[in-house]
Amino acid sequence: MPRKAAHVSAADQHAAAGGAIAVDRALFVLRAFRQGDTALTLNTLAERSGLYKSTLLRLLASLEHAGLVARQPDGGYRLGPEIARLHAVYAASFSLEAVVMPVLRELVRETRESAAFHVEQGEHRLCLYRVDSPQPVRDHIRAGELLPPDRGAGGRVLRAFAGARGEPYETIRREGVAALVGDRIADIAGVSAPVFGPAGELVGALTLTCPSSRFDDGFRAQVLRAARGLTGSLGGTFPFPG
Repeated sequence: MPRKAAHVSAADQHAAAGGAIAVDRALFVLRAFRQGDTALTLNTLAERSGLYKSTLLRLLASLEHAGLVARQPDGGYRLGPEIARLHAVYAASFSLEAVVMPVLRELVRETRESAAFHVEQGEHRLCLYRVDSPQPVRDHIRAGELLPPDRGAGGRVLRAFAGARGEPYETIRREGVAALVGDRIADIAGVSAPVFGPAGELVGALTLTCPSSRFDDGFRAQVLRAARGLTGSLGGTFPFPG
């Protein structure tokens, strides 16, 4: 008789190729904790990870020993103090530039257009980081320049996810991207998407700009993909498909 297929958990489906399966499973258990969770029961951890409870208990014992989880008196599990220590180490060494600039460079390599990262700055928006297109005809905004908060794809995205009402903000919030031609300057087009942090907060807007004559609707998917990757690198969740 044919053998019954082995149970494949969500943890095993996301295992690293060539990695250690026990380590992958343990890390996946930590990822089962989500924003707003305090403590999780063994049943909830089993549901979210797809692991058998017997396997989970062994993994949790190791995680508890390392201080990565802590068991509650009622039998539930919460994240342990070692998580806080590691977060402090990470925060002290974190450089937003080191995370953002590689994403901008890759987007420029893919599209041959200019890429920038915009943040709110008082009543303006600030071009915090920028990588120029290799093509001679391009817009010439530089990192450090202040731009209008309500014009251009980057400005529209920042305002949309700050709660601005009406159009085009409702559409931007629904689609997760702004693709505009001539909104800030008549001959310039821009495509922008939001970037989120670990608590779901808006960190900034990832923006691609080009002369209007070179605008390609395919830039939407490329900018969304880059914004999703950058959000993931910052520990956030990107809520839009594409």
